[in-house]
Amino acid sequence: MLFDTHCHLDDPRLSGELDAVLERAAEAGVRRITSIGCASDVASVTSAIEIARRHPDRISATVGVHPHDAKHLNDALCDAIRDAGTDASVVAIGETGLDFHYDHSPHPAQEEAFRRQIAIAKELKKPLVIHTRSAPEDTLRILREERAKDVGGIIHCFSEDAPFAKAALDLGFVSSFSGIVTFNKAVAVQDAAIQQPADALLIETDAPYLAPMPKRGKRNEPAYVAYTAARIAELRGEDPEALAQASYENAVRIFGIHE
Repeated sequence: MLFDTHCHLDDPRLSGELDAVLERAAEAGVRRITSIGCASDVASVTSAIEIARRHPDRISATVGVHPHDAKHLNDALCDAIRDAGTDASVVAIGETGLDFHYDHSPHPAQEEAFRRQIAIAKELKKPLVIHTRSAPEDTLRILREERAKDVGGIIHCFSEDAPFAKAALDLGFVSSFSGIVTFNKAVAVQDAAIQQPADALLIETDAPYLAPMPKRGKRNEPAYVAYTAARIAELRGEDPEALAQASYENAVRIFGIHE
């Protein structure tokens, strides 16, 4: 069984043909999916939750504000995230974090939004889904300062190196590997996937983004998580089915899903 721990089913590129997307995922062995909520206003907070409610046995949701939209986070949006976070389908808060590569929101706004969402996760006792790009040290610093280890969570779409993965794990955060690990030049990410402890490794698509080889350049979807799982198993010299099962069990444990 496979668990796509991070995708955006509410993105129009997927939601427009959701039934077909889910059917192809099932055919590829994808048993569960976490649809990530990325709100930019109060009205969009429940977008991922609404999909999860329609498929409670297959889809879970998260709620949060992506660092790109951190400039939009205000008290009303925080309250909406906190309220939505109590929904039975919500398994984590996020994705939140820092993205100093694109800088769609000012750095101070990103840091404030990050800290406020960590506080919500701790209040609700739910793990965090972390986005970090071009901000490794600042991400670790804020996780440390805010004692995010109290709830732990996931470094999603891992794009750093093995030392970062180890530092994150020491803070209670496992790493989730996307299609990036299948790219020929992603040597540091591949090395991190090889070194990651078996009980702290997750697999995701980040669909509709970052389709893995051999689908690179196409719109990504949950079914393609199978390619990423196969590549990680190859890198680690492990049986693909055993790795898929282990990563599935890790995800169920981290998200607190009761099957």
